[in-house]
Amino acid sequence: MSPKELLYLEDALGHEKFLLTQCRDASQNLRDPALKQYAQQMAEKHQKIFSQFLNLV
Repeated sequence: MSPKELLYLEDALGHEKFLLTQCRDASQNLRDPALKQYAQQMAEKHQKIFSQFLNLV
């Protein structure tokens, strides 16, 4: 993998980690059960994507 490709992956990992954190925080602070569940699902999705990117490195 080229240095530029590694930088892209590092950037993507940072974005996914940020989105994961935001979704987890939202799910903890939401009171509406449907929104809370949706935020939890999005957190799981971003965790999966983060793991997939991490496996590429």
